Amino acid sequence: MNTLPLPLDGITVVAVEQAVAAPFATRQLADLGARVIKVERPDGGDFARGYDTAARGLASHFVWCNRGKESLAVDLKDPRGLAVVRELVAGADVFVQNLAQGAAARLGLDAASLCAAHPRLVAVDISGYGADGPYAHKRAYDMLVQCEAGLVSVTGTADRPVKAGIPAADIAAAMYAFSGVLAALLRRANTGRGGPVEVSMLDALAEWMGHPLHQGTHGSAPPARTGLAHSVIAPYDAYATADGEQVLLSVQNDREWRRLVEQVLGRPELADAPDFATNAARTANRERTDEAVGRGLAGLTGREALAGLEAAGIACARLNTVADVAAHPQLAARDRWREVGTPVGPLRALLPPITLPGSEEARMGAVPALGEHTDALLRALGMTDEQTSVLRRDGVIV
Repeated sequence: MNTLPLPLDGITVVAVEQAVAAPFATRQLADLGARVIKVERPDGGDFARGYDTAARGLASHFVWCNRGKESLAVDLKDPRGLAVVRELVAGADVFVQNLAQGAAARLGLDAASLCAAHPRLVAVDISGYGADGPYAHKRAYDMLVQCEAGLVSVTGTADRPVKAGIPAADIAAAMYAFSGVLAALLRRANTGRGGPVEVSMLDALAEWMGHPLHQGTHGSAPPARTGLAHSVIAPYDAYATADGEQVLLSVQNDREWRRLVEQVLGRPELADAPDFATNAARTANRERTDEAVGRGLAGLTGREALAGLEAAGIACARLNTVADVAAHPQLAARDRWREVGTPVGPLRALLPPITLPGSEEARMGAVPALGEHTDALLRALGMTDEQTSVLRRDGVIV
């Protein structure tokens, strides 16, 4: 059987991008076979390069979001640099940008302008709050958008709201931009025309608010912050075991409650007790329910608790650390780890979640150094070494 090529093989993407939202979107495209040309500032490049040095001297955000790309370091404020990018866009299939609101339009790199000039181009504008409205020019960092979208209001404990531990607003916008590009490319295949794609972080994360938003919009109180617990299901939480492990479990119905108390907790009398027999009763008596479950699991090791819960058919999990995830047996058994080249040598990275059986494996190319591909890209555009030397001397490229 012949192996199918990656679905975006032959697609060229030019991205004027920074931080997380646009870079994570274009990384998905690169993983699926697209050629992604990342346009960066000569004076330091994408500022995510400087977030930290946790990945063996490189920034963890940058390593995560920028594998498989070619780095072109060029000053867009210089007409000569802007002309280079315009020439690249003219030969591209997709353009993505997430500059500050209005900056792309001033450069003529907004989606509407580019698609008017290049009808087959798919051009994506990623913003914090959208192109219009009272928040259009408001600064939009991930934590701020998490707050504006209400995510922080339903995350945390009763005493304190907290933001998500990952950049949820950036990731939401990135994934809608990614799927928007795929949809627009499919439309182009059918009509011959690309067109603009607009994604805002607020729109994306507000959609992810899902059931809390519907709950609060249609007359009910929005769910209270309950930490790891569930607002309408009990027991549903993390419980300490004898060896200090934290084991999470979720009882979804009264049949599962009976199995839990009879087979794991050794408290069969709780199966039919009026204060515990139904989920409504257990939720109303959450504190006593959690106390009973906690007391039962406290006499077991984490391994024993998980084995007993699995045998009883109760949904359960360990409260893993990041180090635990890196060594997770399921990821290892399914061969999900690969090595990605970087300027400091190979680093471990997970295969992307989209698996295409019968196709080539995700590309997972190297993470580029700043301006690593500048000379090659300019030569491909027909620029001579003398011309590039002048641009480098003038600080237009690095």
